[in-house]
Amino acid sequence: MKKIEKKCWPEYFKKILSEDKTFDVRLADWKCNVGDILVLKEWNPQTKNFTGRSIEKKITYIAKTKDLKFFKKGEIGKYGFQIIGLK
Repeated sequence: MKKIEKKCWPEYFKKILSEDKTFDVRLADWKCNVGDILVLKEWNPQTKNFTGRSIEKKITYIAKTKDLKFFKKGEIGKYGFQIIGLK
């Protein structure tokens, strides 16, 4: 098991914190495994700074795909996506 830190924009951070959102979609340019801890650090994209808040979630499921259109085609082709179930 390892801890992995990632930025999380405020609107998504709040949904995960309230447990309304129990998954995360990330570019699959890094490795994670079921049982790892995802440390989400709230990031303000306007100020380009961390807010100081963070939450830890255990990765319970990983699904990878290349069918989503959130990222640049080159990045999608190279990495694909990972959809991460959180608990």
